Order: sequence, then structure tokens, then C-alpha cells
Amino acid sequence: MTEKPLSGQVAVVTGAAKNIGREIALMLAADGASLVINGKSDKAAADAVVAQIEKTGGTAMVHMADVADPDQAQGLIEAATEKFGRLDILVINAGMRRQNSIVDIPLSEWREVMTMDLESPFVLAKHALPHMLENGHGRVVTLGGTSAHTGNVGRAHVGAAKMGLLSLTRSIAVEFGPNGVTANMVAPGHIDTVRGEAAGERSKSGAGRPIQRMGKTSEIAGMVRHLCRPEGAYITGQCIHVDGGIYLGGA
Repeated sequence: MTEKPLSGQVAVVTGAAKNIGREIALMLAADGASLVINGKSDKAAADAVVAQIEKTGGTAMVHMADVADPDQAQGLIEAATEKFGRLDILVINAGMRRQNSIVDIPLSEWREVMTMDLESPFVLAKHALPHMLENGHGRVVTLGGTSAHTGNVGRAHVGAAKMGLLSLTRSIAVEFGPNGVTANMVAPGHIDTVRGEAAGERSKSGAGRPIQRMGKTSEIAGMVRHLCRPEGAYITGQCIHVDGGIYLGGA
């Protein structure tokens, strides 16, 4: 492995201004990739990520976009390729959490979550994949969640969308593997992040997990980085749980 295994490659990370997305962007930049930092509303936070990357000799740009809007999602991919001339890595990290009992979820909220957590990744991948096919190489990494696999009170819509996203991820892996493109999902457990009020309270499921602490953003980002590195080239169609053992049966 070279010192900068992703040198010459271009990565788009959605929701990269804070938390897990920010850590992913910093790690990919440290490996030599040029980064497109996507955020929805907090441009100052996105600019700070770019500044940190540039301070360490990396290359990055900000593109603010609400990727739930198909036109803005397409515009994000186009901005990346116009700036850097190629696209190699797409990390779909931006997502939406809402919390409500199944009987209380308004149809509008169900559709809002589906649009953000399932339709948006489809639109992003649809526009990113042709560039990867042109390169003969690509990495698509989606972010899921262990609770989608175990079931979770209050987040039926989020879980349903994330399981749909896993199917989309695997379909990309199967269809485009012969073209040098891999696609995998990383499913975080309970990670120490700053969350908005709309996300609701943290799930108490998994309190008895084998590793009895919350995960770090760096532990999720480290797995994403591995999947994007040359060492990850033979991994595709997988859902990798980074969750302290919740899915193992610690819940």
C-alpha cells in the first residue's frame, strides 16, 4: 500500500459537515482523495471541514445541497465532476431520523423519510455510476443502521428505508461488479454523535451488547475508509455491522 492509497481519486461524501460524515471525509482526504463536502444548511461547518483538509495539504470543496431534492442531488454529482474531472467514490451518509409509533406516523412523514433515506441514494448513485464506469473503477458505500435489522420501536419508516437501501446497494454490487465497482453498506450501532431533536431519544436496545460502550465516529469512518482502499477491492454486496455486537445478539 502506498502512503496515499487514494491519490488521484475523487470522493463525494453526503452529510459531511458533521459527525460520521465529517470523520469519513477527513480520513479519505488523509488517504489522498480530493473531497467534495456536502452539507444541507450549515455551510460554516462544511467550510471548516474543507479548511481542516487543506491545512494538512489535502484538496476539498464545499457543495451545499439538499440531496432529497433530485435536481440538487444531480447537481452535487455534476459539481464534483466539473471541478475534478472524475468521480471514484460515493459515500451516502446523509439520512433522516424520525420517531413515531407505527400507528401515529403521518403518511407525509413516511414519505419524507423514504425520499431522504431511499430515493435520494438512488438518484445519487444513478448519476455517479456512469463516471465510475468510465473510470473502470468505483466505490459506493452507503450508511445503514443495525436497528433496521433488529427492528426498533418508533422508527419503522427509517428501518424500512434502510433495508431498501441495502437492497439497492447489493443491486449495484451485482450489476456493476464486472466493471470494477464495489458497493457495500456500513451499519452503525449506537455512535456518540450530536443529533437533532427530530431524531428522538436514542434507542435503548443493545444496552447489553458485548462491547459495553457507545461507538466512536472514527470507528465507522475507519470501516468506510477500508472499503474505499485497494485492500477493500474484493469486498462487495456486504452489510458490515460496526455496532459493538448488537446484531450478534447482545440486545
